[in-house]
Amino acid sequence: MHDPFVLAGRSYTSRLIVGTGKYRDFEETRRAVEIAGAEIVTVAVRRVNITDPKAPNLLDHLDPKRYTILPNTAGCYTAEDAIRTCRLARDAGVGDLVKLEVIGDERTLFPDVAATLAAAEKLVGEGFQVLPYVTDDPVACKRLEEMGCAAVMPLAAPIGSGLGIRNPYNLRIILEHAKVPVIVDAGVGTASDAAAALELGCDAVLMNTAIAGAADPLLMAEAMRLGVEAGRKAFKAGRIARKLYATASSPLSGLIQ
Repeated sequence: MHDPFVLAGRSYTSRLIVGTGKYRDFEETRRAVEIAGAEIVTVAVRRVNITDPKAPNLLDHLDPKRYTILPNTAGCYTAEDAIRTCRLARDAGVGDLVKLEVIGDERTLFPDVAATLAAAEKLVGEGFQVLPYVTDDPVACKRLEEMGCAAVMPLAAPIGSGLGIRNPYNLRIILEHAKVPVIVDAGVGTASDAAAALELGCDAVLMNTAIAGAADPLLMAEAMRLGVEAGRKAFKAGRIARKLYATASSPLSGLIQ
């Protein structure tokens, strides 16, 4: 089934985007990314070295010619910090495609929507292709799309919570109106959560802790790849309608009398 995931003008076969934090070392990161089948990997610019070639560098383990490196602004609490971090990544030659995170609360790590909108507008104006992490608010997602973001990334649940999709109905509204890719970001706990996001019609899912924090990260990376593939295929196939009463599996005509 030819079913490419198109993001910011580029075509991918994988719909699983993975983070690179919390692994034991860069080698485990590389193996997990490879097993997950991911083609886009996101990197927290303020936490993982990709800009200093003299220090241990993640890019020595993940070839930018093979993977799209998606710098993100994790750890930024103001629009100004996030904008500065994106500029730092671009100056280091990582590119213009960025994941924008502006956190509004230390405990929940929910995004500051107003600051996210402000930062996104500035970055789009500077030529960045912006993928904003945002609440599952259809209005906020619409505003981000209208200002020129390349995708919207509503959360499924708080970052690292593993709670799965808390509000599928909001995601359905976002999907109904979006003309850019919808990527579920944050909250996935296991493969069935990833499958559920794709079954809803989301274009892709992004995760880090669910893989890196598993007891066996490499096995979970494989499970997530399979979950995403299963969810997408189920979406494309079209599920049967839910019914209150039973429907016989076998034909009722031609029964032996």
